[in-house]
Parts: sequence; structure tokens; C-alpha cells
Amino acid sequence: MSIEFTDDQGVIDWGKLSEVFKRAPLGNRAPDKLQEVFQNCPIRCFVWDAGELIGAGRAITDGVRYSVIFDVVLLPEYQGRGIGKQIMGFLANRLKAPPILLYAVPEKEGFYAKLGHRKLKTAMAKFPNPEMQQQSGYIE
Repeated sequence: MSIEFTDDQGVIDWGKLSEVFKRAPLGNRAPDKLQEVFQNCPIRCFVWDAGELIGAGRAITDGVRYSVIFDVVLLPEYQGRGIGKQIMGFLANRLKAPPILLYAVPEKEGFYAKLGHRKLKTAMAKFPNPEMQQQSGYIE
């Protein structure tokens, strides 16, 4: 296994990344929207195994006070091998502003807790479709 981490989005097959999200499973993501959100993030990580895209992650920061990590994704057959932790490290090492906030998939909080992240007591969000987010376990 020769795992490589890059931030080069110029070689990404966005359809393949969409498949990674679906298989992970982090839901259906349209390839054009994935391309747009990753291009709009100054910090991103793509993970390869022998030339095959197997994972990704992205982050934003104001460079002074806050950073946020989104969309850490890895194919199921690669989970549990420390690669997700490496994605988080790749992103965190490029962020210039602590604290680091993140948006986790329900049931995956334990993974982030092992890396030192803790649940916020005062975080709130406003969604255009709160019923769907509630059904998915993201909000109360």
C-alpha cells in the first residue's frame, strides 16, 4: 500500500470523488458541486493509493481566529488504518488558526474525539431544510 496525500485538485476526477462520498457513506454529492466546494476551499487533501482516489477532506480558515474542517471522507475498505487521522493531520498542519471546528457525520464523533475534538455546547446551525437534517441526526 503506497498511500499519497496531495492538495492538487487539477487531476481530480470529480465523478470518482462523488463515488467515494457515496460509498463512504457520506451521501450523494453531485460532481460539479464537489468541484465547486473543493475549489472554494484554500486547504484541501486528496488521498491516493497506487493512483486510485480513495479519500479527501477540505478546510477553511480566517487565518487568525478560526478554522473549520469539512468533508473528511475515506472509502470503507481503508477505514481503521490511520488514514483518516492522516487526512486530519494534513489539513490541520495547513491551518493557521486554532481552534479547529468541524462538521461530523452522526455516529462518527468518536473518531474525532480520539483526535482531541470535543462536542460544543453552544454551537448552532441554520439549514434551509431543518426537517431533513433532524431526520439525519444532525440537529435536535
